[in-house]
Amino acid sequence: MRIVTVSELNAYIRELLEGNSVLANVWVKGEITNLKYHPSGHLYFGLKDKQAALRVVMFRSRASKLAFRLENGTAAVVRGYVGVYERDGQYQLYAEDVEPEGLGALYLALEQLKHKLEQEGLFDSRRKRALPPVPGRVALVTSGVGAAVRDMLTVLERRWPMATVFIVPVAVQGEAAPGEIVTALNELSRTGAADVVIVGRGGGSPEELWAFNSELVARAIAESRIPVVSAVGHEKDVTIADLVADRRAATPSAAAELVVPDQSDVRRHLTVLRLRLGRGMNQQLSGYRERLQRLQSRKGLAEPQEWLYQRRKDTVDGFERRLVNSMRGAFDRDAARLSTLVGRLEAISPVNTLGRGYSICRLADTEKAVLDAAEVRIGDHVQVQLLRGQLFCTVNEKSETGVGTVGGSS
Repeated sequence: MRIVTVSELNAYIRELLEGNSVLANVWVKGEITNLKYHPSGHLYFGLKDKQAALRVVMFRSRASKLAFRLENGTAAVVRGYVGVYERDGQYQLYAEDVEPEGLGALYLALEQLKHKLEQEGLFDSRRKRALPPVPGRVALVTSGVGAAVRDMLTVLERRWPMATVFIVPVAVQGEAAPGEIVTALNELSRTGAADVVIVGRGGGSPEELWAFNSELVARAIAESRIPVVSAVGHEKDVTIADLVADRRAATPSAAAELVVPDQSDVRRHLTVLRLRLGRGMNQQLSGYRERLQRLQSRKGLAEPQEWLYQRRKDTVDGFERRLVNSMRGAFDRDAARLSTLVGRLEAISPVNTLGRGYSICRLADTEKAVLDAAEVRIGDHVQVQLLRGQLFCTVNEKSETGVGTVGGSS
């Protein structure tokens, strides 16, 4: 009897399982449980049904290619091979691909991305910009060949040939398409080479339109500094690019009609404006003509020299009257003031004082007015000024406290 180690037994079982052609490529369906996204990029989860469970490992190289994000509770179909994890002695399914059961992986990925971008506000109408009413430059980010680009060029030339239209050729399907579309949109936004951009393609299968469901394309449209019109497929086809773009057109031809005006409509509008302008100008000129006629009938305009002469005469006469009145008023004010001053002077005049019976006494030798009896001595000669005439007197007697007797001879 041979005795083997645990490691040898696990290795033997692994070889048996991995050597089985049925287990080398098996599809297993069940409900995803215990999902774990490891920092390394590997996925660890379980598959279960009502009676059993199975451990599943999906390495980073395969997990990075999943079109959608796994979630617990999702009914899925997993393709892979069965092997043994020798350290724990457990067999498990090494997954190489996962698809949601009953729902295509692409559709599920689309719904998940829609929900994510909607939560970020990329579908919000408030962030979308208005298209320029009359663009001078229109960029077409689409395939350089095919019916779609020809239809757009035809419509743009018919509706608004004044616009400069240029094509930025890109792949519109396949793995390279999202990157080329993003590069074209970013370059147009960086350079500002256009006033409006149409991005899209003609109809096709969902897989052929899938580049326009790319998250990279959606974010490039949202970040564009130039308004973007999305025109992908036919009217029934709605992609994420349509939801993010500033405007969505049902078809490429409809997008071309959307971004430029119709020259026929513009001509008709200009004709209407020209007629309105003509009527408005005629009405205004008629009003000015009537006003001019009224002005011409006025005397000042009919006989301007006479009118100017009369105005000048009236003005000069008015100045003269105002000057005379002003001078007369100044004279009257000055005369009244002078009369007042004369009256004041007369009131304090010495002559008037003498006329009321007063006299002025001066020393005869100095003619100094005597105000105090103490200023003179007995025997001094004084001169007394009367209203009419003078008296020359000698002081014989005086009193310093009362009225003295003045006497003398002349």
